Amino acid sequence: MHLAKTISEVRALRKQFGGSWGLVPTMGALHEGHLSLVQRARAENDHVAVSIFVNPTQFAPGGDFDKYPRTLERDLQRLEPHGVDLVFAPANEEMYPPDFQTYVNVEEITKPLEGAKRPGHFRGVATVVTKLFHIVQPDRAYFGQKDAQQVAVIQQMVRDLNIPVEIVVGETVREADGLAMSSRNAYLSPDERRAATILYRALCAARDAFQRGERDGETLRVVMRQVLTQEPRAVVEYVSAADPLTLQELDVVQDHVLVSMAVRIGTTRLIDNFLL
Repeated sequence: MHLAKTISEVRALRKQFGGSWGLVPTMGALHEGHLSLVQRARAENDHVAVSIFVNPTQFAPGGDFDKYPRTLERDLQRLEPHGVDLVFAPANEEMYPPDFQTYVNVEEITKPLEGAKRPGHFRGVATVVTKLFHIVQPDRAYFGQKDAQQVAVIQQMVRDLNIPVEIVVGETVREADGLAMSSRNAYLSPDERRAATILYRALCAARDAFQRGERDGETLRVVMRQVLTQEPRAVVEYVSAADPLTLQELDVVQDHVLVSMAVRIGTTRLIDNFLL
């Protein structure tokens, strides 16, 4: 497993290997969700690259960029058994030199949900992912369903800019009690960790209503809100029942709906979703 910290190192290593490449972009603090994507990339490609970079441009001023967990040595140990060929772990200055001034902005699909709550977030995501695609030049790139809007934004960007990479979406990996795995779960106190399962329970309530035949979008949103109100620690930022492609809220569900939410438990902001 090669560790590269500069773009020139990645390009030199990339030239040494033929065959197909899968890329798993991460911000480190790796958990089983990340590793499931690595395992899928390993199964579907000749070579696997993992990026570990806490991207400053996707954090709002006053956000948790400075305290975001950085565990490179532990991450490398976790990746070693999975047949990863290349780990790219650049410094901020390598990705954003002092004269940097070009950003990628995806328009309509970034406006609702996370985009409304985190202005500029998806500009940072789209920019860094575009850079990673150009640096590594993968055949496939692997993202988790937990970040559903991020996936939709990247898929839109790849289509619009004719980037020759296949976007592969892996299922959300969950703890035994249903909580979606996230690097930010480390911020939760034991009491907050127990309270955080309310997101999963709210999504399950919407899924159960959908399976019983409920197709009114607002009813699905009300079902989720009602469950969330049962947890006093939960501060709801949004609940959504939206079109999975456009992320526009649905009045009436036809075939598919993305039910999602953002909830603060204490000072920790958690997101989760089901695709029904």
